[in-house]
This record gives sequence, structure tokens and C-alpha cells, in this order.
Amino acid sequence: MNKLLIATAAVALATVGTAGAADLPVKAPPMIPPPAMTWTGCWISGGVGYGMWNQDVMPQNAAGTNLNTMEVTVGGRGWLGRAGVGCDYQVAPQFVIGAFADYDWSNIHGRFAEPFFFGTAGDEKLSSSWSVGGRVGYLPYPNLLTFVSGGWTQAHFDAFTMSSLIAPSPPVFAIDAHNYQGWFIGGGTEYRLPWWQNLTWKTEYRYSSFRADNLPLLVATTRLPTGVFEHNEKFVQTVTTSLVWRFNWGGPVVARY
Repeated sequence: MNKLLIATAAVALATVGTAGAADLPVKAPPMIPPPAMTWTGCWISGGVGYGMWNQDVMPQNAAGTNLNTMEVTVGGRGWLGRAGVGCDYQVAPQFVIGAFADYDWSNIHGRFAEPFFFGTAGDEKLSSSWSVGGRVGYLPYPNLLTFVSGGWTQAHFDAFTMSSLIAPSPPVFAIDAHNYQGWFIGGGTEYRLPWWQNLTWKTEYRYSSFRADNLPLLVATTRLPTGVFEHNEKFVQTVTTSLVWRFNWGGPVVARY
């Protein structure tokens, strides 16, 4: 009889324990953290900006002898549009390296005053340029990149003519179009926009210095050389603001269940 009572009590206790365990809340699986934000990846960009060019001009003869005793400085101002591509790699939590290429369509123009044949001038325009280079960046915050950039650049200046400034006249002299080669250095910031994960906003300043070239001064009507060469050394500064689309912003793909 005692054995039967003990067995019945054991069964009752086991039943109550099982029912109580079934009523306990089930622990949820651990949350999977979102992938870490990274600047590693490739991108395309498009933007607008403002530019200024200056040049030092000294007329010379065919032998390279200066024809003036004083160098003349002239320049231009205007707007530009820029499109670019590039790739970045985040080498450490706060450092990024990258490479890029971009192309500018520009209307940066100004007055060219001929220093030897005094009293003649024309409108010279920087119409396009391209650049290739690299950059090194620092992340003071995960969504803000500060960087310095540098590389090689080429600028295309259109052909132009010069007329007399003393009295209205048809073109007197001309200079052919020319591509100038040089280097650039710059810097700026790139900020991740909060409302779109793949979109950033980049602002950049650049200073470009071009190799000096001697361009023949031509007679405008016949295109014959005058025997004078314009020794030009050009410098260009630009400030641009661009939107950047990044193709693989974020960390690795994480499976979700």
C-alpha cells in the first residue's frame, strides 16, 4: 500500500513539473548584428564645380631667348562638370586607400594679352581635362572620410585668335589648341548620406601644375608663323562637389532565418 502511494505521488509531481515547464517563456535566439560599415568597394560619381587658371607668359624666339624683359601673368575663371570612377580599400578601422580617374567638361576662360605685340589680346578657354591618381583617407567618424589626393593630369586649351585692343579689327594672331601635361594635389571630405546607404557626398579641392610649353604665334589669316613663341606655364585650381554611388557599401552578406 505504501509503495502504491509513493508511486502515485511521483507520477503527480512529474506531471505538474512538465506542465510548469511548458508554461515558461522560450528564450529567443541571439540577435545577429548588422554587418559593419566599410569603405571598401568601387564607385561612380558626378558633380559640378568652379575653376580658375593662371599662366605665366614670356615671348621667345626660336632659339629660346626671351624677347621681353618682364613676364606677363594672365588667367581665367569659369564652371565645370566632373564624372569619375574609382575603388577604395579600408586597410584599418580608420584608414582608407584608393585609386580613381575622372574627366572634366569645363568653360573656364579668360583674356590672353600678347606681351610682345603689345595691344593685342584674345579669349582663351580651358574646355576639358582628365586626371588619374590615388588618395589616402582618414575616418574621424565611421560615416565621414577625410582624404588627400594626387596624381597625373592633362588639360586641353582650345585654339583662339587675338585682335587689336586699340581699335576694332579682325583677328590678327592665333594660337592652336594644345594639351598640357602636369601633376595635381588636392584634398577633401566624403560623407555618407543618412537616408541612402550607398550614396555619399564628396567635396574636393585640387591644385594642378602643368609643364611649360612653347606655342608658336601664328598670323590669323594665313596661319603662317610669326617667329614668336609663347612660353606658357599654366596652373589650375578647382573646387567640386559630387554625389558618389558606392556599389558594395556595408559588410559581408549575413544569412537571415
